[in-house]
Amino acid sequence: MASAVLPLGIAYVGKRIVDAVVARDSGGAWRWVAAELLLVAALTGATQALSLVRRIVGARLGLDINVAILEKATALELRYFEDSEFYDRLNKARREASSRPLSVIARSFQILQSIVSLLGYAALLLRFSGWAVAALLLAAIPATVAEMRFSSQAFRLRNWRSPESRKLLYLEHVLSNDEHAKEVKLFGLGEHLLARYRDIGELFYREDSALAVRAAKWAYALSLLATLTFYGCYATMALSAARGALSLGDLTLGMVAFRQGQQAFQSLLGAFGGMVEDNLYMSNLFGYLAVTPPSAQARAAEPALADAPAPAALANAANAALAPALKSPPGIRFEDVGFRYPGRDEWALRHIDVFIPQGESLAIVGQNGAGKTTFIKLLTRLYEPTEGRIWLDGRDLRDWDEALLRRRIGVVFQDFAQYQFTARENVGLGSVDDLGDTAQIGRAISKGGAEEVVSALKEGLETPLGRWFRDGVELSGGQWQKIALSRAFMREGADILVLDEPTAALDAVAEHAVFERFRELTRDKTSILISHRFPTVRMADRILVIEHGRVVEQGTHASLVEQNGRYAHLFALQAQGYL
Repeated sequence: MASAVLPLGIAYVGKRIVDAVVARDSGGAWRWVAAELLLVAALTGATQALSLVRRIVGARLGLDINVAILEKATALELRYFEDSEFYDRLNKARREASSRPLSVIARSFQILQSIVSLLGYAALLLRFSGWAVAALLLAAIPATVAEMRFSSQAFRLRNWRSPESRKLLYLEHVLSNDEHAKEVKLFGLGEHLLARYRDIGELFYREDSALAVRAAKWAYALSLLATLTFYGCYATMALSAARGALSLGDLTLGMVAFRQGQQAFQSLLGAFGGMVEDNLYMSNLFGYLAVTPPSAQARAAEPALADAPAPAALANAANAALAPALKSPPGIRFEDVGFRYPGRDEWALRHIDVFIPQGESLAIVGQNGAGKTTFIKLLTRLYEPTEGRIWLDGRDLRDWDEALLRRRIGVVFQDFAQYQFTARENVGLGSVDDLGDTAQIGRAISKGGAEEVVSALKEGLETPLGRWFRDGVELSGGQWQKIALSRAFMREGADILVLDEPTAALDAVAEHAVFERFRELTRDKTSILISHRFPTVRMADRILVIEHGRVVEQGTHASLVEQNGRYAHLFALQAQGYL
């Protein structure tokens, strides 16, 4: 408000200074100059205060919006992150999160300020001429309409090419990330990938520059209209002053009021146009935040888990309460389960009927893409079955509280994460609540076979891993896998442990040692392992063979070899490699 009102006072004081000079009133001139100095100082303070408010609000708003985006990301199911359309929506939301919300706030200030300024200047001009006020308002409208139109076109252009924008970002990531640097250099991919990056970037440049040129042409042509209107009023007032109808101070005030009023009105219309543009882009953010997973309502209805007991205790309590209604003995049952990934017609799994008794060791084998990892994703409720049901201890998996369910399960996937954090955090994140328990972390490291890895680190558990941050230590593939295994063993209360080909980077001896330890540590737990190495697989109590999403064989190693079926054929093929 101060920034809007003070310029009106400065314009009026400027008139009084000119009139005092013309009247040769030196005392009055000094007083009005002093008054203008005070008003200008106040305006400077108000402008700085407004700038400070905008910076503070921008910092607060930017953090809150990004937290909201990340909160939504953590709440969404895995299927969203395997959907390219969702990634487009996420990319558009993140792209605008740092600027558009702040722009909405800034334009709100600007609209209020412009309205107050415009009303003040219009009141000053009405004393000269009503048509001058009308000209002031009408001359700025065409340019604003054109600006809004081009803003809308720019929005549609950026939304339309969002998938290509993600390709551009991905190519930039591949060319500048340590994860891909070895292959990029070894295979000479730099020039090829850079050419693809340049082609997409040049296309964007041509589209953006063509739109910018059209917008600039229209902006120039329509700004001339506003300029001609100003000078028409200027000439009219100058002629009136020459005839003596206006004083020199009135002429000065009129010109300042018209020029500033015209700018205030253009600012007002520009702010409205900008708000329209901001709202177009903000719709991406609101659309993303409005995404609600189907299970969100069910989760909201579930009881809170504050101060929950250990998973094993909870599982026992649940089993005791459900004992009369148990569908089967304690364990995991897949009942005619089928699953298709969203947007796919083919079945990843179909007609899966499997029972895994509590405490059994099960191995799953099959070619890549057979559905082994999908089996684990369904068990851990990262996905819901398309058809059929999964039971855990006689209770439908969908009826289990997700947090409790996942505390009962420890998993190491083949594409395990390599966190650019300290060794302590890389292991301790397996059970966030116990991140500060050094003894438990030590036990997990021992179970995962990572003692030598950690003991060789200069700062021990406090050593940063990876090369992203200062003093970070890069590990070999096998060392990272041992850290990931240790992370899975952090869940001491988990009674279901799953290893999904996590030892591919280990040599045969190291892998055999890991699974020997794994079998010993899971003697009283349900364990599921996926591996292509049959010396490891044969350790399991039972083996499941999956092909094309279906279970084709199951039994012990000896019985499957005796059947001379698919398992026996795969075993024989691998055995030939050792002859």
